[in-house]
Amino acid sequence: MRHLKFLVLDAQPSQRRNTAFILQQVVMGQVHQAANGEEALERLHRCGGVDIAICNLHTLGTDGLTFLRAVGEAGLTRAVLISGPLEASLKKATIAMIHCLGMYFLGDQETRFNIAEMQLLVDGFRTAHDAPGRPSPMAPPSLCEILHGFDRDQFEPYYQPKMTLQSGELQGAEVLARWNHPQLGVLAPGHFLPVMEEHELMDKLLVRMLEKGLALQQTLSGSLPAPQLAFNVQAAQLASRTFSEQIETALSQYRMPANKLMFEITETNLVGSTANHLENLIRLRLMGCGLAMDDFGTGYSSLKRLLDFPFSQLKLDGSFVRELASRPGSRAVIEGAVRLAGSLDLSLVVEGVETPEQRDQLSRLGCTIGQGFGLARPMSGQHFLQYCLEASPKEQKHLISAC
Repeated sequence: MRHLKFLVLDAQPSQRRNTAFILQQVVMGQVHQAANGEEALERLHRCGGVDIAICNLHTLGTDGLTFLRAVGEAGLTRAVLISGPLEASLKKATIAMIHCLGMYFLGDQETRFNIAEMQLLVDGFRTAHDAPGRPSPMAPPSLCEILHGFDRDQFEPYYQPKMTLQSGELQGAEVLARWNHPQLGVLAPGHFLPVMEEHELMDKLLVRMLEKGLALQQTLSGSLPAPQLAFNVQAAQLASRTFSEQIETALSQYRMPANKLMFEITETNLVGSTANHLENLIRLRLMGCGLAMDDFGTGYSSLKRLLDFPFSQLKLDGSFVRELASRPGSRAVIEGAVRLAGSLDLSLVVEGVETPEQRDQLSRLGCTIGQGFGLARPMSGQHFLQYCLEASPKEQKHLISAC
């Protein structure tokens, strides 16, 4: 087990020394101390960064926020633990800021630490980040490697079902790209999408996912109603004058109706939209495809965008579900989204459903369709075919078995 490195940032000398002392009783490793953000940054640059930074925003004020932004942007700490009292709404906003900066939020402690509490926090960090056999971060792939992956047909769609919350009936699935790497296993999009975006390969990836998705629908359509499949689309793709033509060509090739496709677009992707964006969206809707506003509730002007663009579905961001029990305002947002979708004649999909309790609460709030690990995880095409079979009525199962 490797030694961890810590930084204790606290303007109060006694509190700083007490926290450092507790750490030294719990772990073997370096514990750096600093009284202000500037001193802390100097120490981190000299030592090359730490695993965990313990930051007392109560004593540091805005200097603590400046420190968090600087270490997040420079990648000088992996996790942050907030110490000292902090008003609830400020704490929530600070946690969100930590996540946005790409750091892990380890927890918060208003009073002084004791050895048992610190041990639990450190153990939690090791479990999340340093489990035996956990691979170290991989370098991003080269353009050559990605093109080789396309040539060898290694990019595969994974399907995450959307289903009714009460009955569990399948309503469709979101298509998520995965790289079935021969040496590294199945890789999530965070590993390869940035390189694809940089080299303008997103259209190539979408076409590959679309063709495989339509082929799966075609396989099912002989015996079952083919599920609607949703694909994520970026602003640069919508700016292309040939985007909607590509979709129409693929539908014609696989002889599938357009209403079996949904395209999900985040609101931030539509900021600064052009006539080409609007024309493609209108063409898709005229063809019969669905359009979903993804991550609804997290943008800067969601309601205005909702009225300006021809959406047919809202996807409520999962953050509201995760905070349903702890943040009363989340319940109000969800209830408002249900009423808004109903008033605008839009379907509503709630993301981030992870527990049976959340599923029950959402049903009581009027939500009908959900998506999340608590309902079904993303699965390969072969597994999704089997999933559709098992979700179908018995007579339909019999027809498929006979094919």
